[in-house]
Amino acid sequence: MNTPVDVVVIGSGYWGRNYVRLLSHLPEANLVAVCDQSEGRLEEAAKVNPNAVLYKDLESLIKGTKFDAAIVCTNPSNHFKITRRLLQAGKHTLVEKPITTSSKDAETLSKIAAENNLKLMVGHTFIFNAGIREIKNYINSGQVGKVYYMYARRTNLGPIRDDINAVWDLAPHDISIFNYFMEDKPEWVSAVGSAFRGNGVDAGFIVLNYPNGKVANIHVSWADPHKVREVVVIGSEQRVVFNDMVSQEKVTIYKKGIPASSIPHNYVDYQFSLRDGDIVCPTITYGEPLKNQVIHFLECVCNGKEPMTSSKSGEDVIKVLEAIDKSMSKNGVPVKVG
Repeated sequence: MNTPVDVVVIGSGYWGRNYVRLLSHLPEANLVAVCDQSEGRLEEAAKVNPNAVLYKDLESLIKGTKFDAAIVCTNPSNHFKITRRLLQAGKHTLVEKPITTSSKDAETLSKIAAENNLKLMVGHTFIFNAGIREIKNYINSGQVGKVYYMYARRTNLGPIRDDINAVWDLAPHDISIFNYFMEDKPEWVSAVGSAFRGNGVDAGFIVLNYPNGKVANIHVSWADPHKVREVVVIGSEQRVVFNDMVSQEKVTIYKKGIPASSIPHNYVDYQFSLRDGDIVCPTITYGEPLKNQVIHFLECVCNGKEPMTSSKSGEDVIKVLEAIDKSMSKNGVPVKVG
């Protein structure tokens, strides 16, 4: 990548500020403009990068600035119309998760991007986390053994959003992780939720059923005083735990389990078949996942390769979320993923 890519950031809230910070220091990028309706947010962006031109509306930005790529981190309800306009203007685009609020809109964006030979990428940041990548390597290498099931917990006391519910805000992380591990999307889902504010969903309990009988469970909540960010894979040879709440040794491998070749049929045999082993925290070099994601996007723009978190992967996550909504509306009845 010899020439920096001219990039704009649209939406300068929490995630937008992080993108502005990263792009202002990456040699691969040239942050040329920031767009946000808030004067205060634009002033904050200007403090980080005084050279970036500031805009309060998208059309003025498109007409007033030359750029190659855009990063969209507005409210999800605005993702579709903003991204569609950028693609129509011939701009490569990275959209924060969820890519849209409907699979139909996601498919439309994918079609526009393909027709115009543009890169459209979704911000599934955990796919660029070194710990998650390490677990994927353990699964692919066979060290985990036969995957029995997986589960994730993503809870905290807030922050509560008004534009989407807790499932749409939090579950995309874990759905994208499990899809990445399984290299597929679930065939069906079952889910129930609860609300403490009277409407919407503030906590969700989700079951994902993947091909070949692989099962994953996800618990998300805005109402839990204990902040948890955990992903666990249970295999015949190893139990692998990812804990994003610790600064070091985020991945722990428990080399103990029940070998798939000798699953017992009674309790006595079960006691003899249990295999104990070491507990290992592998040495992993962690970078900032968001930075890794941005660099990958810029490489895709320059080299023409398909993003790891392509718009298709974003579509798959939205289809799972839509099935979860349907299941919740039917009190947990299993719903096929579109």
